[in-house]
Amino acid sequence: MSNAHAANKSVLWDWLTTVDHKKIGILYLISGGFFFLVGGLEAVLIRIQLMSPEMAFLTGDMYNQVLTMHGTTMIFLAAMPVIFAFMNAVVPLQIGARDVAFPFVNSLGFWLFFFGGVLLNLSWFLGGAPDAGWTAYAPLSTQSSGHGVDFYVLGLQIAGAGTLMGGINFLVTIINMRAPGMTFMRMPLFTWTAFVTSGLILFAFPALTIGFFLLMFDRVFEANFFDANMGGNAVIWEHIFWIFGHPEVYILILPAFGIISEVVATFSKKRLFGYSAMVFATVLIGFLGFMVWAHHMFTVGLGAVANSIFAVATMAIAIPTGVKIFNWVFTMWGGRIKFNTANLFSVGFIPTFVMGGVTGVMLAVAPADYQYHDSYFVVAHFHYVIVGGLVLGLFSGLYYWYPRMFGLMLNEALGKWNFWTFFIGFHLTFFPQHFLGLMGMPRRYFTYPAEFELGSLNMISTVGAGLMSIGTIIFLINIVVTHVKGEKVSGDPWDGRTLEWAIPNPTPHYNFLQTPLVRGLDALWIEKMAGNKKMTPAEPVGDIHMPNNSILPFVMSLGFFIAGFGFIYFNTAGTPALIAVIVGLGIGLACMFLRSWIDDHGHHLHKEDLLKEDKGVDV
Repeated sequence: MSNAHAANKSVLWDWLTTVDHKKIGILYLISGGFFFLVGGLEAVLIRIQLMSPEMAFLTGDMYNQVLTMHGTTMIFLAAMPVIFAFMNAVVPLQIGARDVAFPFVNSLGFWLFFFGGVLLNLSWFLGGAPDAGWTAYAPLSTQSSGHGVDFYVLGLQIAGAGTLMGGINFLVTIINMRAPGMTFMRMPLFTWTAFVTSGLILFAFPALTIGFFLLMFDRVFEANFFDANMGGNAVIWEHIFWIFGHPEVYILILPAFGIISEVVATFSKKRLFGYSAMVFATVLIGFLGFMVWAHHMFTVGLGAVANSIFAVATMAIAIPTGVKIFNWVFTMWGGRIKFNTANLFSVGFIPTFVMGGVTGVMLAVAPADYQYHDSYFVVAHFHYVIVGGLVLGLFSGLYYWYPRMFGLMLNEALGKWNFWTFFIGFHLTFFPQHFLGLMGMPRRYFTYPAEFELGSLNMISTVGAGLMSIGTIIFLINIVVTHVKGEKVSGDPWDGRTLEWAIPNPTPHYNFLQTPLVRGLDALWIEKMAGNKKMTPAEPVGDIHMPNNSILPFVMSLGFFIAGFGFIYFNTAGTPALIAVIVGLGIGLACMFLRSWIDDHGHHLHKEDLLKEDKGVDV
């Protein structure tokens, strides 16, 4: 074996077995980025079909499949993993920890998500993708022919288990592993939003898991939970889905709020205005997020009392969200603002998200919702919140933390082209859709007649989608240019305020040689103001305990992936499907047994070696 081949093999093995939170963050980012491109391509196909009346580019069942996969991919396989990428890359550093609480579980969470996403997308090549909408409403989902919805159920069940593990892991990490002196009210805002998001995951995802189990039993084992002809109730699926689905919106948007808070404060050269109010607003949003799910169901017939309660709760959630908007504006007020790419995305986020919030309050008015419901007005609102909010926030975070994650700084000129094309394209795409909805254009329809006069606004919308695509391509070019040039930056390129900027580039695999002592909010900034070049340590240099790499998370996830195929084809393939279920679950259980049986105590990095490494001496 050649040395190059051996090196490549060892690099691949390192990434397959890693339990390092920083590398897992990069794996999440690459996987989520790939699925973002897939979901974006599906969106472009939808916009091409709708750009003029009676187009025949993507019709009927194929349109339903593309529409379903666009929503499912973007929510579950693109947005969630990129959020987890930032949580992995940043949260342990912001709280002064050496890793997450359960590194093995962190790795397992990623591989479960990855194999679940791959399983779902393999449906394209194995008879057809799911076609019942991303919400999979019964009876569409229970009666859908083929295996598309089965892939949806099993793929998201596996991926969702990984997400739930991640949420529990970060809750424990933030509660137990903060550096000395870092009280809850000294945590950076991004860590706070990651904390509340993890709590939402803990309580919201089990509802979805139960719903998927029931839907799987309806489809695979011929149960009758949701089939009204057999005594089931389709509305129960709506309740189960939205009890998960609305907290999921806040699971997505709260980390973006955290990113904006970090970026705006850093590039205004000011402490975040009203920190305590921001924290309480974040917690309140998380609490109220579980009380509004039935505003998706105003037209179902729950009655005037239920509709009124959920309308009031939905309007109430606008208050803590509004608090955040004012806090960001007041943070910038009087600051020395630097409009680099990261801050452009943050500043663009603020008015865009406000527009999404305003239309959300309009939808909260139950009588008005009878007109808006299932029209393109809802599509416009949702995308203003998720794309105009979340995706702009994620772009901001990418430009801000790229030096921390990769040791390189993205090109600013290309970054500004990325921002303006994407931002203008976004508003061109989704602003006209408010009016399309008010003119009566329903969601999920693949065509419309010329006499409805919807063609002009749809054409504008499609042109905007093209501009957003150009912006995304510019971002990919930026990544390539940055890595080809390979110009390293310091560990603190932005003159940052929080602990993730207190360590050198590239980040040591143990993060902090000595656990830092936190003396207040914006811990690094306090040390800078005191004239210190490094964080004050909370301990002397000593041996550092680190976890061992493990291939078990990868193999265990592969086992559940194989079992998923068995369940999908349980009714049609007979014995081979049963064998796949037994083999797949057997692999998963064997990995669990091995993990429990073999004592893995990790390893220690010795003080002498660490001191040599810290001085830059060859070890």
